[in-house]
Amino acid sequence: MSFCSFFGGEVFKDHFEPGVYVCARCGYELFSSRAKYEHSSPWPAFTETIHEDSVAKRKERPGALKVSCGKCGNGLGHEFLNDGPKRGQSRF
Repeated sequence: MSFCSFFGGEVFKDHFEPGVYVCARCGYELFSSRAKYEHSSPWPAFTETIHEDSVAKRKERPGALKVSCGKCGNGLGHEFLNDGPKRGQSRF
């Protein structure tokens, strides 16, 4: 099992072992390693969440949504619309 730690601690950008990334605060499942891919961002990149309610989203600016843990509200970063590895995919 791997843990997402977006603010402080290990970042897991280069971590590609099979597993599930969970919220560093509450342990809620966020992303599967199957949805992780290589990206130029300094953060780990995922194409989708593990569950439909894994993250809460709120519009921040055109093309980007602010995302937080769907259970405890811990800030996770952004969803960038149409910035995934395939046309029309998002990048978390």
